Amino acid sequence: MSLIELQDITKFYEMGDQTVRALDGISIRIEKNDYVAFIGSSGSGKSTMLNILGCLDRPTSGRYHLNEQNVENLTANELAAIRNHEIGFIFQSFNLLPRATALYNVMQPLIYRNVGWSKRKAMAMEALRRVNLGERVNHLPNQLSGGQRQRVAIARALVTNPSILLADEPTGNLDSRTTAEIMQLFDDLHREGHTLILVTHEDEIARHCKRIVEMKDGRVHRDFVTERQDMDAANPVAAHTQVSSAQVSN
Repeated sequence: MSLIELQDITKFYEMGDQTVRALDGISIRIEKNDYVAFIGSSGSGKSTMLNILGCLDRPTSGRYHLNEQNVENLTANELAAIRNHEIGFIFQSFNLLPRATALYNVMQPLIYRNVGWSKRKAMAMEALRRVNLGERVNHLPNQLSGGQRQRVAIARALVTNPSILLADEPTGNLDSRTTAEIMQLFDDLHREGHTLILVTHEDEIARHCKRIVEMKDGRVHRDFVTERQDMDAANPVAAHTQVSSAQVSN
């Protein structure tokens, strides 16, 4: 079974005497180790899709299977448990605790798992080392660059070893050089076996992924494999070099 399977998902909102069809019959599958970008203009439904995939909101109708579990009708507490165990969130605005060090920010999700102090610290240290911030563990967010803050956010998402990394405009607040570094990190995580789902309005970020799902009027307008996927299948080393070079040049 697929890691994610959506069947006829709808999400409707009542606004006065009008019904807004934010999602209008979405059926899609995402496999383990997929690398997917959801794109679309404002009002296309991609933000609502993010909320559904991240178990932050419930669909009006349809079925959502995540890791072989039916999740669309779970209680609020059950959804919170799913988010804590299955999904790592990475946000455009980082969402770090301003008065907490990088280490404490990364440790935070483990508190809700009742992980002991020593193990929490060790797991957070390892996550920060994975994103090359082992020497910044005691820095506050305002002592870090934008790219470093995003790396802390990625480490926080990784520390629980989730099934999915869900990134909402992860490079929206970053300059082009830092964007290339963060996308390089995403590439590395994908090669390690992680499943990555990005929501973005930037074409160059979407093309960096292996699959693009274009949303329009609450529906899937196009769902296609990128040149990156074809390149990787033919020559993984050459493909990685070409994409990385293109990102840096941008």
